[in-house]
Amino acid sequence: MKIYLSAPLFTQMERKWNRMLADELSERIEGAEIILPQDFKFSDSFNRAEDFPKLFDACLETLEDADLVVAVLDGPDVDSGTAFEVGYAYARGIPIIGIRTDYRMSQDRGLNLMLSQCCDELLREMSFNEDLEQLVRDLTGKILIALRNMDAPSPAE
Repeated sequence: MKIYLSAPLFTQMERKWNRMLADELSERIEGAEIILPQDFKFSDSFNRAEDFPKLFDACLETLEDADLVVAVLDGPDVDSGTAFEVGYAYARGIPIIGIRTDYRMSQDRGLNLMLSQCCDELLREMSFNEDLEQLVRDLTGKILIALRNMDAPSPAE
């Protein structure tokens, strides 16, 4: 099973947190492959302008192949790349589990309603807690439920 981790990836702290989250999920969900777009690299570089079209294509192809998207939806305004990936996944029918640790409020469940309504599930773990293990336990539970729902026959079947 492939889980695409959509998250901001521009600072050392963001990249480190993404990696820790991916590692914890990999340990807890048997057979899960956690895809971190921050690892996509072309021409031995992560950020050469000439490679941007390849990077864009790689993100879309990997996202289309994902079974599920986990999206980090923190910040006063969600990261623009993450917002795009959530919208793309929603349009493709890929289940989305959003994570919001940011305690700032917005329209719906702490988010812009266009993002909150895309999420099949939204995990709210306030940043005051600082307990990554608890967040991962709660997130794992939501992922496993989403996967069971994907495998369950629809009522019309």
